[in-house]
Amino acid sequence: QVRLVESGGGLVQPGGSLRISCAVSGGILTFHAMGWYRQPPGKERELVARHTSAGVTTYADSVKGRFTIARDSRKNATLHMMNLRPEDTAVYYCNAQIVEDGGFYVKDYWGQGTQVTVSS
Repeated sequence: QVRLVESGGGLVQPGGSLRISCAVSGGILTFHAMGWYRQPPGKERELVARHTSAGVTTYADSVKGRFTIARDSRKNATLHMMNLRPEDTAVYYCNAQIVEDGGFYVKDYWGQGTQVTVSS
């Protein structure tokens, strides 16, 4: 079965940088997209960054110019976060959209999340 595991979260001061990673397992997979979402305290989960198999990369307006998503390997993805702000504090979730049933549909898979806290 498909599994996503995030790592690299932690505490960082405002203006600092942090890198979080996502490792995907589950055999041979066909990816439609991979991305990162986050859920700030008391708020709904929101898109942070997403990269599709067609080569399209999308960032939330709030993180443009500060965050970068990258595919480090066939199944892994990394989110590089710079100039972090207190409002970036959230649980960050890795998302993979995987093509199944010969391309009949695309299914979403999620990691357990990793906490990123930006505070002095």
